[in-house]
Amino acid sequence: MASFGQGTRKYPRSPGRTGSRSGPDRATLGIIGVVCAVAGFFVLGIVLGPAAIVCGWLAMGRTWAGSRPVTAVVAVVLGAIDTLLALVWLIGTASPTGGMF
Repeated sequence: MASFGQGTRKYPRSPGRTGSRSGPDRATLGIIGVVCAVAGFFVLGIVLGPAAIVCGWLAMGRTWAGSRPVTAVVAVVLGAIDTLLALVWLIGTASPTGGMF
């Protein structure tokens, strides 16, 4: 009979790439971040830019130190550029003249 702390398996499940037993792995989060960043250049940059930054940061393992996957860095950089351009566009359209600057 199994009680608390003593499972019926001899070997626990592998932790996966992210160290957790469930959830998306880092490579998938990096790819999702890049897709969000590229799509954000065309539609909803103010929403998809920060989403790309968050996905890229989670794909890097929530740290700025150590080795990082290329897709995660690309997602963070493109997401930041996307967010910045969306903010500039919103500020430009909110001006009294309605122009870009």
